Amino acid sequence: MKNNIEIFNLHISNNTEIHSTAIIDQTADISEGVSIGAYVIVGKNVKIGKNTIILAHAIINDYSTIGEDNKIHYGAIIGSESQDLKSINERSYTIIGNRNIIREYVTINRASNAEEKTIIGDDNLLMAYVHIAHDCVIGNKNIFSNSVNLGGHCLFGDENVIGGLSGIHQFVRVGNHSMIGGLTRVTQDIPSYFTIVGNPAKVEGVNIKGLRRNDFTREQINNLREAYNIIYSSNLPLSESLKKLYELDETDEINHLINFLTEKSKRGIIGLNFRNLKEYNVSSKLDC
Repeated sequence: MKNNIEIFNLHISNNTEIHSTAIIDQTADISEGVSIGAYVIVGKNVKIGKNTIILAHAIINDYSTIGEDNKIHYGAIIGSESQDLKSINERSYTIIGNRNIIREYVTINRASNAEEKTIIGDDNLLMAYVHIAHDCVIGNKNIFSNSVNLGGHCLFGDENVIGGLSGIHQFVRVGNHSMIGGLTRVTQDIPSYFTIVGNPAKVEGVNIKGLRRNDFTREQINNLREAYNIIYSSNLPLSESLKKLYELDETDEINHLINFLTEKSKRGIIGLNFRNLKEYNVSSKLDC
């Protein structure tokens, strides 16, 4: 059904389709080509980008921004209030990029503090019942299988795959191109390129299948195998492992691993004891 702009006083274009039962705040900014299904609720100051499809019974809460070409399925709730008991009931945001698929009953909480953001990047697939808590930042091309649950302030890079029913502790960081098996309990940071599974989670090796799918060369994979052996099979302190990582051929992948391992962590690195890097003078290579 075509919406009547004079009745609803919305910022929408003529080819936008809004079901007659949808409830949309006057301040919402609805772009060209958007389709909004039955009983959808769109809150105040929401922005919805071109060609996004929102199916029946979804809720887009206040101050949420959704990019272009997304598909939000039945019953998903975007930008709901943080479940952090310390959060202040002030304006905060949920920002979602482009071309994401958000399946049935996904919940994404807005940030817990005033003027801060929960952010989802581009081209992600969030399967049914995924929960993204307050202040999480998710990169691009990640796959979250059914019923994956993230605590607050989690940071995800790009092109990770998380198996169903996995739980990610608050403040955990996950790099790029990792594979987390189903039913995994993740309580510490996961470096890029590795496969993790179990309860408690353990690093099993290099994510070879995922890397091949993403066109990593044999040479790149072999370099990461060597890095894995240094980090997880040498029984060296992390400071000594880092010295050996610097001795490898300098590649984007190795530099990325070094950067991840030396960045500040609230949870520590999976499979490693608490780190003491004070004895090790981190070189300028970390600025790459």
